[in-house]
Amino acid sequence: MRNYGMKRALLGAAIAALAMNASAAQAASATGTAKAKILRQITLTNTSDLQYATIISGATASTVAVSTAGAATCGAGLTCTGTTTAANFNIAGTDGAVVVVGGDSSVTLNGSISGTMTSSLSYSAATVTLGATGGSFQVGGTLNVGANQASGDYTGTFNVTANYQ
Repeated sequence: MRNYGMKRALLGAAIAALAMNASAAQAASATGTAKAKILRQITLTNTSDLQYATIISGATASTVAVSTAGAATCGAGLTCTGTTTAANFNIAGTDGAVVVVGGDSSVTLNGSISGTMTSSLSYSAATVTLGATGGSFQVGGTLNVGANQASGDYTGTFNVTANYQ
């Protein structure tokens, strides 16, 4: 009988050991990784304004266009003199990052004496990839000059944006 009790105890211990091992065999573990990417804050600086030149208006409405490279096209009936420039904006940020640029599509210029003119705006690029010294983009436009446009100095402001892609 003693032998029978011992066998029974061993059998019970074996079953208990197998039951514990069965649970351990079903368990699994893994590790995860936490990551972060830090980008420098973008700074955007205007280094030149959009300059349409000096315009002598005519008897009919026309346009003056300044490309994003700064080249001007003076419309029929107008005389354009002086310097033209596209607006230039410098971007500083993280080297190698892609920046999406954009902003207002038009601007209203108000005369110093009276009158207004509107200009559509164009951007040299939709995205800029920053290098070690940053990047830049230009803004040109097409100015609508009215027939016998009122004389004066015309100015208007427009907004541009730069955001990481």
